[in-house]
This record gives sequence, structure tokens and C-alpha cells, in this order.
Amino acid sequence: MSEARRERPALRDPRWARAAIFIGGIGFLVLFVVLPMTTVAVEALAKGVPAYFKSLQDPDTQSAIRMTLSVAAISVPLNLIFGVAAAWTIGKFDFKGKTVLLSLIDLPFSVSPVIAGMVFLLVFGLQGWFGPWLREHHIKIVFALPGLVLATMFVTLPFVARELIPLMQEQGSDEEEAARMLGASGFRIFWSITLPNIKWALLYGVLLCNARAMGEFGAVSVVSGHIRGLTNTLPLQVDILYNEYNMVAAFSVASLLAGLALITLVLKSFLEWRFADQLALTRR
Repeated sequence: MSEARRERPALRDPRWARAAIFIGGIGFLVLFVVLPMTTVAVEALAKGVPAYFKSLQDPDTQSAIRMTLSVAAISVPLNLIFGVAAAWTIGKFDFKGKTVLLSLIDLPFSVSPVIAGMVFLLVFGLQGWFGPWLREHHIKIVFALPGLVLATMFVTLPFVARELIPLMQEQGSDEEEAARMLGASGFRIFWSITLPNIKWALLYGVLLCNARAMGEFGAVSVVSGHIRGLTNTLPLQVDILYNEYNMVAAFSVASLLAGLALITLVLKSFLEWRFADQLALTRR
């Protein structure tokens, strides 16, 4: 009782302070979240619903949608495999170079996506290191789907691994070692023990990875070549339409990305609420 009484004065802020913090927080959300999302919806429907759907049915926009889905469908599963393998290695084993590996996984967070795109252009472009060899063998990397996938994989590489590594380190390897002593195979150990323990954190990481993959602009912009109907993704299509002053079409396409952001936010909030204890380990 005495401890509770001692804590109460410290928690009893003036009403004006609480009101100012509350109003400031709500104002910040309205200004930087609600207002932009509302603007996108209003501008997209400025000329009516028929014009909105007509903009989405444009062949170049349809191609951008297919390209965005294709890039995400390839890069996210590959990063999922890498993230699980990297987290397993770092979380379950001790070896020299672990710190270096962790630093390399975090590298995309510190490197500008535009610079990453330029590096891929330097390596795989026609005038790049492997450009002549690729041209001789009729292999196209940049200004094509493979280049978009590589750039997207680079910028989204840390998301799955960084969600799983702290969790696997916290869980340790006692259960896996016990199963191995009982004769279980590596695949059986992973499927029956490791995966159930990390499934929600894994889903959380995949969700964030997919959202970033579909919304990436910088790295993809460099390696795509901005070829309309061929290599543009949704963010690039929005940029082109906006620069052409086709506002309704630009905001119509942007509404798809805004809808993806809202869906991601809802799923992210659900996972954080439903599995708060497990996901908290990934934040340590």
C-alpha cells in the first residue's frame, strides 16, 4: 500500500499536460497519417468511380500490378528461406564471424536503396562488370524482372531474419538437441519443434517484408529503366503518372498501395495483440 501511495504522485501529471500530450498525439496522427490517406482517396475519386476503375484498367497500370506481384512473389519466399537459415545459424550455433554476419544482414538498413540499385547496375548492366558476358549469352538482368527481384531482395533482406534471430537466441537449442538425441532427422526437428516456436514471428517478418517489397521505389527505380508496360512497378507507375499531371490515375494507383499499407497495419496490429509475448522477444 505504501509503495502504491509513493508511486501515485509521480504518475499524477497535471490535466493540462495530459490534454496537451493527447491533443498533440492525435494531431500528429491526423496530420501525417489520416490526412494523406484521405487525400489519396479523395483525389482518386475526384472524377467519380467510373474514372477510378478506368484508370486501374489501363494496360500500363495492369502491367505494373503484375510486375509488382511477380517481384514480391519471388523475392519474399527467397528472403523467407534466407531469413530462417540465417536465424537458425546465428540463434542456435556459436561460430567465428557471427558478428560479421549480423552486420551484413543489417547492411541494407544503412545503405541507400538508390546506391544499392546503382551497384547492381554497375555489376550487371551492359557496361558493367558482367555486362559483356551476359550480352553474349543473351541474359538480361537489369531493365528486366531479374534485376527488379535482386534489388528488392537486397532492401528487404533483413526483415525476416531480424524478427527471428532474437527469438531463436532466447529459446536456445535444448529442445532440438533432445530431439536429435532421440534420433529425429534435421527436417523433422525443424518441422515439429523449431517452426511451431517461431511461426508467428515468422509470419510477422514475412508481412513486413512483403509490404516493403511491394512499396519499394529507390532501388527498383534505378534497375528498372522505367520501361512502361514492361518493367514498371506500382510505385514507379505512380511517379510517371504524377509527373505527367494525370492526377486521377496517379492517385488511383496510389490508392492500391495505400490499401496495402492499411491491410499490413491491421494484420501487424493483430499479430502484436494476439502474440505480444512471443513478438516482444524480437524487440529485445
